[in-house]
Parts: sequence; C-alpha cells; structure tokens
Amino acid sequence: MAETTATQPLRRPSTGSRPAVRWALRLIVVGYLSLLIIWPVGLVAQATFARGLAPVLDALSQPEVIFAFQLSVSVAFWAVVINTVFGVGISLLLVRYQFPGRRLLSALIDLPLSVSPVVVGLALLLAYGGRNGWFGPALENVGLQVIYAPLGIILATTFISLPLVVREIVPVLTELGTDSEQAARSLGASPLQTFARITLPAIRWALLYGIVLSLARSLGEFGAVKIVSGGVALRTQTATLLVEERYQQFGADNTTTAYTAAFVLALVAVVALIIVSLLRPNHGASPRQSTKKGHR
Repeated sequence: MAETTATQPLRRPSTGSRPAVRWALRLIVVGYLSLLIIWPVGLVAQATFARGLAPVLDALSQPEVIFAFQLSVSVAFWAVVINTVFGVGISLLLVRYQFPGRRLLSALIDLPLSVSPVVVGLALLLAYGGRNGWFGPALENVGLQVIYAPLGIILATTFISLPLVVREIVPVLTELGTDSEQAARSLGASPLQTFARITLPAIRWALLYGIVLSLARSLGEFGAVKIVSGGVALRTQTATLLVEERYQQFGADNTTTAYTAAFVLALVAVVALIIVSLLRPNHGASPRQSTKKGHR
C-alpha cells in the first residue's frame, strides 16, 4: 500500500474556481492601469486634437517648439551615450569584481531614484553655480558655463537617468556567470575580444532596454532641468519646460501647443517601448541560452 501511494503521481488541486479568480485579477490590473496611465494619456491625446489637425501642425512649426525639441533630443542623446558607456562599466565592476565599498557603490547608483529631481537640481546649482558654486566660478573663468546652459541640462539629465542602464544589465551579468568569459580567455582572447564576442551579445537586449528607458526618462525630465536651465526660450528651454510655460499662459493656441508637446513626448516614449518589446526575443530565455544561439 505504501509503495502504491509513493508511486502515484501527485494530483493538482481542483482549479474550478481559479479561472474566475484569474479573470478578476486581470480586470483589477487592467482597470488600475487604465485609471492611472491609459485614461490620462488618452485625455492628453484628445485635448491635443480637440481643435483639429491644423492647430497641432501650427504648434509644431513654431520656432520655440522646434528649438525645445531639438534641445531635448540633443540632451537625451548625450545623456544616453554617457549612461551607456559608464553604465556598462559600472555593471561589470559591480558583478565581476570584489572590492571594499562595493555595496556602498551599488546603493549610490540607486540614489537618483530615491532623491527628488528638484533636490538634484539644487545640488548641481550649489556645486556648479557661477557665483557661489564650488566649481562654477573656476569653470566660467576658463569659458565653461554649466548652470543655465545646455551642459548643466545634460549633467542633470545624466544623473537622473543613471540607474536605468545599470539595473537592467546587472541581473543579466549575474545570471550569465564567468564560465564563458574564462573559457575565452584560456583560448587566448583579449579582454576586449571577450567583451565583444561573449559579454556584449549576452547583455545586448538588457542594454537596449536600459537605453530605451534612459531615453524616455531623459526626454521627460522636468524638475532638475527646471532648476539648472532657467527655461529661457530659444536658449535653455526643453520640451517639458515648454509644456509648463505654455499651459500656464492664456489662450487656446498656447494650450494646444502645451498639449501637442506633451503628446509628442508621450508618443515617443510609448513607441520606443513597444518597439523594444516586439524586438526582444525569448523573454524567458536565460543569458546562457541567448549566447549559445548567437554562436550557432
């Protein structure tokens, strides 16, 4: 009797009530996301085209709007480039090496996520301000202005979006391990060859996803940028600052311009995330499996 019981396969409990529970949970999640994200963004889209397409096109053709988007794209580009280079380096440092202060460094990486962007802007103002900043006067004496200049906007945006690339790559590197890298080195591969042929293919999708998140975060940054830029039109006014300025002004044209700029920012972020989600293969596959597929 004991042997018969031991050899019988385990039966799953009855799932008669589980489909109803799953559907209820799905409806709750969809309803929550709809109220929190989909509905507000949909209202922005509705308000953007409330007066038709012509006012939207007129808003997009304004010199202030064109300059604001050009500046936002430029700032986001440099912030993403800086965070990509240093994000990969910091990730390798945290995962592949043991050193005193490693946990402290890992905690500092998350600091931009826990500190208000306004506080970040004020800190940069105190450090690089042209009058009372620690480094600002010396930098301006050599002709390098940080605060109330594009350089300060890039610095603030880079700081805010710093953890996004790192936190996408670190779990993948941890799961990947070091076996493949050690095998490549034992066969005579240089560190650069090992990174290019083993490590980079394994982290490419995590890196791409971190880049997209960093791009979306950089384009939408407001608090820190407002402090360090001054928001001067056609000089230091980004798209998010343009949205605030035009929305606070009177007139239907200014309101339409604010909604149009906000809609474009939201559209770019959503499209980027959708493209990455569609291109990212085998979400459940491990980095080792992805690396093996890449070498076949």
